[in-house]
Amino acid sequence: MKILNAVPGLGKPLTEQQIREFLERSKLNLQLGTVDDKGEPNIHPIWYLFENDSLYTMTPKKSKKAKNALKQKVVYFCIDDESFPYKGVKGKGVVKLLGDTDYNIKIAEKIITKYMGSLENDIGRWIINEIRQGNEAVFEITPKFYSTWSFA
Repeated sequence: MKILNAVPGLGKPLTEQQIREFLERSKLNLQLGTVDDKGEPNIHPIWYLFENDSLYTMTPKKSKKAKNALKQKVVYFCIDDESFPYKGVKGKGVVKLLGDTDYNIKIAEKIITKYMGSLENDIGRWIINEIRQGNEAVFEITPKFYSTWSFA
């Protein structure tokens, strides 16, 4: 795992273990950076799951972020805590669209439970239904590197 210091001289980078703990426990949104057809940047807040050293996200297949990510195959991401002591993890990763509906539902259930507390809600049921109908994309992001900071 390649780890860079995002703020040299001010704060410390997180260790590999601290990165994993932060990404596994955080309920913050992942800010997903993509590039559109005009070459212009787009930033999209999105729910995520960190598992097996990969980040997983879901979004409607027709969304701008899905189209951009699939076309470029590379995204930038950032998860940062806005409460002091500030810390965060950002980086660049390779995107892969996952095609196995059953696996995608399992990933989506974990993401929904993380952010909503359970699967027993209208949003969760709607997302699972959209995956079953083939309208919702589930992506795996394999990070190339992490750039981290901590002011703790």
